[in-house]
Formats: sequence, C-alpha cells, structure tokens
Amino acid sequence: MKLRNLKYYLFYIALLLPLCTTAANINSIGVPYIQNYSKSVYLSGNQNWSIAKDKSGIMYFGNAQGLLSYDGRYWQQYEMPNRQIVRAVATDPQGRIYAGGFGEFGYWKVANKRLKYYSLTSLIPKDHKMTDEIWKIYIDGKKIIFQSFTSIYIYEDKKISIVKSKGSFLFLHKVDKRFIVEELGKGLFELSKNRLVPLSNNGPALPESVLSILPYKNGKLLIGTSKGGLFLYDGQRYSPFITAANAFLQTYQLNNGVRVLGKYYAYGTILNGLIIIDEEGNIIQHINKSSGLQNNTILSIYADNEENLWAGLDNGIDRIELNSPLYFYFDKTGLFGTVYSSRIYKNKIYLGTNQGLFSSPWIAENERSFKTFNFKLVPHSQGQIWDLSLIDGQLFCGHNDGTYRINDNTLEKISGTSGGWTIKKLNDDYLIQGTYTGLVLYKKDASGLWKYFYKIENFAEPSRYVEIDVKGDIWVSHAYRGLYKLSLSPDFKKVTHIKYYDERNGLPSSYNVNLFTLENKLLYSSDEGFLTFDEISNRFTRYETLNKVIGSFANSNKVISAGDKRYWFINHGKMALIDFGQPGIIKIDSNRFSALDGRMVQYYENISKISNQIYLISVDDGFVIYNAMQSQNKEKPILPSVLIRKVEDITDTYSIISEIGNSESEIEIPFVRNNIRISYALPYYREAKIKFQYYLEGYSKQWSDWSLASQKDFTNLGHGNYKFLVRAKINDQNLSEVTSFEFTILPPFYASNWALAFYLLLLTVLLFIGKKLYKKKLLKDQLSITVKLQEEKEIFLKKEAEATEKQIIKLQTEKLHAELAGKSRELANSAMSLVYKNELLKKISEEILKLKDEHGKKLSDDQLKRIQKVIEEGMNDERDWNLFESSFNEAHESFFKKLKTNHPDLVPNDLKLCAYLHMNMSSKELASLLNISLRGVEIRRYRLRKKLNVPHDKNLVEFLMEL
Repeated sequence: MKLRNLKYYLFYIALLLPLCTTAANINSIGVPYIQNYSKSVYLSGNQNWSIAKDKSGIMYFGNAQGLLSYDGRYWQQYEMPNRQIVRAVATDPQGRIYAGGFGEFGYWKVANKRLKYYSLTSLIPKDHKMTDEIWKIYIDGKKIIFQSFTSIYIYEDKKISIVKSKGSFLFLHKVDKRFIVEELGKGLFELSKNRLVPLSNNGPALPESVLSILPYKNGKLLIGTSKGGLFLYDGQRYSPFITAANAFLQTYQLNNGVRVLGKYYAYGTILNGLIIIDEEGNIIQHINKSSGLQNNTILSIYADNEENLWAGLDNGIDRIELNSPLYFYFDKTGLFGTVYSSRIYKNKIYLGTNQGLFSSPWIAENERSFKTFNFKLVPHSQGQIWDLSLIDGQLFCGHNDGTYRINDNTLEKISGTSGGWTIKKLNDDYLIQGTYTGLVLYKKDASGLWKYFYKIENFAEPSRYVEIDVKGDIWVSHAYRGLYKLSLSPDFKKVTHIKYYDERNGLPSSYNVNLFTLENKLLYSSDEGFLTFDEISNRFTRYETLNKVIGSFANSNKVISAGDKRYWFINHGKMALIDFGQPGIIKIDSNRFSALDGRMVQYYENISKISNQIYLISVDDGFVIYNAMQSQNKEKPILPSVLIRKVEDITDTYSIISEIGNSESEIEIPFVRNNIRISYALPYYREAKIKFQYYLEGYSKQWSDWSLASQKDFTNLGHGNYKFLVRAKINDQNLSEVTSFEFTILPPFYASNWALAFYLLLLTVLLFIGKKLYKKKLLKDQLSITVKLQEEKEIFLKKEAEATEKQIIKLQTEKLHAELAGKSRELANSAMSLVYKNELLKKISEEILKLKDEHGKKLSDDQLKRIQKVIEEGMNDERDWNLFESSFNEAHESFFKKLKTNHPDLVPNDLKLCAYLHMNMSSKELASLLNISLRGVEIRRYRLRKKLNVPHDKNLVEFLMEL
C-alpha cells in the first residue's frame, strides 16, 4: 500500500513540475487577474484606440470621445479642438502628451494649472493639405513622428517636415530604434533620415496588412499580419512562423502586438480576445470574453513597466496582471454552478458543485501550452457535493445522497448515509465522517480500499466539523446545533458519553462555533475570536495570545492547513495565509488575496494543496490557482511617487483650482475661498491594498492615520504658506517617497500687502494730522489751563473773600452777640436797678411811715402824702419804662413786633408783663416793677395766659421766651 501511495506522489511531482519550473513566468493554467474598466467607470466613449504611460506613471488612452487619463484612482477626460476621436497617443520625457485624430495632431502640457492642448497643424507647409487621420505617434529623441495613411509628419525644432509616398501607408512600427512602415502594394520600408528605404527580400513577398512588428531573438523581427499570421524576418527574407498560434491568429484576425516580460509576445485579435505566446510560438495564455475580458475586439495593447498588460477594447479597457501568483478559471456559461470543493486526482481536476461532480483533464506532463478545460458532468453525480477529500490515494466525494469513491471519472457508492460533510482519519484503521445524521466509520478491506463499516450509535446530531483530541475523544460542531464532546466505546461503534457545551461553559454563544486543528492543538472559533478549552475547569477561554497577533483574522470562521506550519485563515470571505514556521514570529499574508474577497462560498470555503507551493482555491463559479513560489520570487516593487491630482475649491460651489497639483506654478488661493479639497493617487496598478498618510505643515502637528481615502478636505484655513505632504504604502509593507505640494492662502483684503501699505500711509497721515491736532490741542490746553488757572484763582479769591466776609460776619455776629449779651446784661441790670429802686422806694415809704418829728409824733398825713406821692411817682415813672423798653427793643427787636402782630389786643401793661416774663423775672421782682402785690402778679399772669391762648401744659415764661 505504501508503494502504491508513493507512485501517486511521484506522479504528482511529475505532473506539477511544469508549474514549478515556470514559476517566474506566465502560467498556462487559468488566466491572470483581469481588472475591468467599463464605460460606466471611466465615463467616456466605448472604443479605446491607443495607450501610453507618462514619466510620472499616469496612463493615457486615445478614446472615441477624446483623451482619457487614469492615475490608479481618478479618471479624467480631455477633448480635442473639434471633439475628434483620438486615434493615437504618446508621451515624451518632458511630460508632454501627444495626440492625433482626424485632420489634427498636437500635444497637451500643463499651463495655468490646467492640461492645455496645443495644435501643431499650423506648422504643416501650406502646400500640403491634411485630410486624414493620425494613427501612430512615436518619440525619437527630439523628433516626434506622426503617421497617417498618406503621410508621415516629423516635428522637430518647431518645424514639420513631411515624408510621402506615391501610394498609401498602413501603419508605422517602432522596433527598438528602427521605424518600419508598410507601403501598400510595395512591402516594408524603413524610415531613415526622413527617407523611406525598402527592406531587403530575396524570398517570397510578405502578405499585406502588417499590423505588428516586434523584435525577436538573434536580431530577427517577428512580423504579424492581419490574416496571414506570423512571419520571421532575418534581414534577407520572410519565412512563416508555423505554430499553433499562427493558425489562431489567421483565424481570428491579428490586430496588434506587444512584447511582454522580455520573452513573451501578446497579440490582440479582432474576433477572439488576445493570446500570449512564448518564443517558440506556444500559446501560453488565451484571454477572451469568456475568461474575463469585457470584449473580444482588441483595438490597442500596451505593456507597462509593472508587468501589466493593458488592452484597449472596442468597448472598455482591461488590465491583465501578468506574472501574478493568482490564476483564475471561471465558468462564465453557468455550466457547473457554485463550486464547494475541488481536487486534482490522476491527471484530472474535479469540481464538487451544487449541481454535481464535474471533471476535466489537467495538464499533461511537461505540457507548457495553454490548457483549455472541458468540464463534463461525471455520470450519476447530480446533486449537492459537499466535500472532496484525498486520503491514502483514494478520492472521496461527500454527496447529499451519500459518500462515493471516485476513480477514472466514475463513482462508486460506499455509504448511503446522506450528507457527507467531512471525512478524516480516526486512526490507522478507521476513517470517521460527519454527516447530516451523526457519525459514520470506514475501515480498510483486504485490498486496501476504504469501505463503509458502521454508523456510530447514540448520536444523531448534524456533524459539520469533526476533530479528534489527544485523548481520543471526538469533538463535533454545527453552526446552529452547538458543540459536543463524545466518548466512544473501545470498538468505536457507539457513543458512551455526550457533553454539550454552551454559554455556561464560557462559550460566547451556542451558534457559529467551529473547530479546527492548529499545530496539533484543537482550536475553537467563535464570533468573538478563537477559544481554547481547559480540561481541568471544563471551560473555554479566549485564546488572546493568538487573537492579538492575527488581528481581524481572529474572527475567522475557518482554518485550513497549508502545510509546513502554514494555515489558511478565512474570515467570512476574506482570506490570509499565516506562517507559524519561525518561533515568536507570525507572518500574515492577506493583501495579495484581496482579489478573492467575497468570491468563496461562505462557510464552505475550500483550499486544496496541490504541492508545497501551489494551491487550488474554490470560488463561486470556478477555481483559482495560487503559486506561492511565484509570489516569493517576485521582486519588491519600486513604488512611484504619490501624485497630487486635483485641488478643488469647496467653499460653497465646487470649482477646480488646479488639475495638476504637482505643477511647478505657484498656487495662491483667496482667503474668502479657504476651504479646499486635495485629491491624490498612487499610479500603481497591480492588485494591492493601497493606503495613504498625509500631513499639512502649518495646520496639523503630526501625520494622519493610514487610510484608504485618496482625498482630504481642509476648511477655514488661515492665511499663510502651507506644505501638504503625502505618502503611500502597498500591502502594509512597501512605503513610497514623500510627495510635497505647496500652496498659499492669501491674506484677507484687510491684511493684504496693498492694505498694509494703505495702513502705513494712513498711519503716516494720521500721525501728521495727529501731530498738528496735538499742537493745536496743546495750545488750546495751555489757553484752557491759563483760563482755568485764572478761574481757579478768581474762585480762590472769591472763596477767600467769602471766607473773609464770613469771618467778618462771624466777628460781627459775635460782636452783636456780645453787644446783645451786654445789652441783655444792661437790660437785666436796668431791670434789677428798677427793682432795687422800687424796693428801695418802697422801703423808704415804709420807713417814712415810721418817722417821728422832734416831738416824737408821727409825721402829718399831709406830709406823708406828699412824700408818698413823690415815692409813687418815682416808682411809676414812665421814663424808667421807656428807657427799659428802648433797651429791651435793642436786645429783642422783634419781640414786641411779633407779640403785637399775633395778639393786637394786648395793652401796655400786658406788654410790660410779657417783657419782664421774657426776661424770666420772678413774681416778687414783677410785683416790685409793676408796683403791685404778688396776688396782683398772679392775677395778671392768669389774664395774660388767656389773652395769649397759652396751652395748659405749656409754661407761660417758656412760651414767651420762644417768641
């Protein structure tokens, strides 16, 4: 049995030897990755007649509606003067883009931040009238050669010279440094020093309609004709290049050609796409509409310096990624439906699909020519195929109806248990298979063939994934039924113990838990990352060590071994090849597989290992061959510089500030339009994940995060100079150089140079006026100060005078008070004198009554009366009152006036009493002055109170003193 297996291994080594030996070349199985640019993408005409690439990496296409440019991210269209079709396009090292159409040719170059067209037809000599189309343009040093069917125009030193023939030209071809053109009916001529020199030929004539001339080995030329096929020219004669390619090109009408990768030739046809041949004429690739092109008519073809083959089609543009590690085969006709599994077995490729099992011959040993597959349904295989597994040289087919062994395009049913999802070795003697209704065992018979043995008892759950742990227990999972651990009896025929795991055991959920083996360790996938199982605690925990390292692929729903410590991790349609070969270093390769994102059948992804470096990947409608050796041998790409493509004003309405941000002209933006958008692109066209990082000096302080976005808006920029820096990296590895773009936000009108000059002038005028005003104000202030000082002096003098006057008045008042006090004292003394006088007179009167004459007898009455009369006259002398009244009025001038005014009924005696009471004289003194008794005083006081209406609670003396 081991010898038999060895034979199979030797067979596969021999089978795959051609793939390995051509790893650095173009593969002949499947087709390279093709990127389609439809009319709806580039938004221009259908037909694309010519292709060129400039020094900065921008692609240009001669389109039915004008000139198209593409920088890897943005498309732009430019129209000819009369909207002519651009039939030919070429670029020179100075950055000019030459174009030609009907009756017109010239060039575009950057002027005023725009790509502007300059016509050269005005330089054509006046005696020559141009009435046809330009079909070819070539750059020859300082010469620019434009070719039409009637003339060759050579532009040099701002002059145009014309090369004509008596007949008509077909196409001019550049071969290295030679220029060869066909003159219809006369053969090939070489353009040399503005003259046409016929090529030597001592053999049969070359067929007409030469559409391609390419350099061949040993200095020969490989010439392609429209319907005659390929010819070799050794400098003396033409000989047919008899190959399978020749017959193909004769049948489908060769239209153009280009040399690719130094040793291959790509030819576009009118009827059946394009082919790539090697130097022996073997067809290595045939790419047409059924294999990925948008159209079978190749109007133009171009090979760039990044191993891309560009095809300008009758309807669209396609880019073919030559020397790619991924080669595709798609079922464009819908023959076999959706592919769930694929295997190569005994020189056949088998596809397990939703419609059945399909097979086609695989490449024969040492076969290098292009292989077209012819898939046919394997008889009696109709239905859903889940799994194709190769074990011990036997190919098993897990079918909806059961399980089959495949041999020489026939099926042998070995199990009737429906739904064979997965099958693998339990040990050296048994295979175990997960099905719709549990587990099935297979055992080898005497001839070494695996045969149905037994359906394991006591477990009937759907078993999508099956793995065996180191203890021999069986783990089974299903996306919707959960996770089980089964213990089998010693004879493996029945389940003795079942353990079901869910959230109670640490699982995030019972759904979408799958299991795989990674380096002999069971791995459990979930929506929250990979898990590991701890036997002691009987719980699941997150496998953080792995989850953190593999990033987004921690959520992978499937893991497939790729051999040599490498594994495919598939995260819901996205895939990565992860290498665990170096301890402590995990290599993740995912970007190169981005072209396959979403193309695999979700939850049924299948990748088969053909050899250590080649894998067969099942996709929805076909398969993909991945050659890891070709990927490893590929040199690290030299990245072009990032291009600043467009600067736009987005302040209110969108307008273009510059179409070519990298132009040398300075960009100045008005302050009122200080909201801008900068668009940039990396002219790298191979399938890759391109990220950008930018930094605006004068605005931000650090580089931005890496992003897929290729434009950035800046709003409300302040005035000043800015420098926009941007760089790119592809596949998170290769970093481009930094591209810089400088621009200026002009200051607002009030901060412009003119405004500053005006401000300076205004300031000077204001200073001059201010000086004048200051002097005037100074004089005015001096005058004002003088006036103010004078006023203050007058006020001071006035205040001094007032103070002096007040002082005088005070002194006068004090003097008056003193005089009044003196008068009051005099008045009081006068009153007291009167009192004293009256008392004295009264006492004298009393004493006289006691007098006796010399005889001791009292004086006579007559004498006493006379004396008493004199005394009474003395006591009642009005002169004393008049004198008192006069003194009283001087001291209290308004007293009698107020008293008489308020009480006009008062008599003189009342006034006297009031005056005496005002002086606070006692009743005794009043009685003496009034010459009445004390009783009389009281009576008079009482009467006076009544006359004066003095309140009962008011003292009469106080009342009078208050007047």
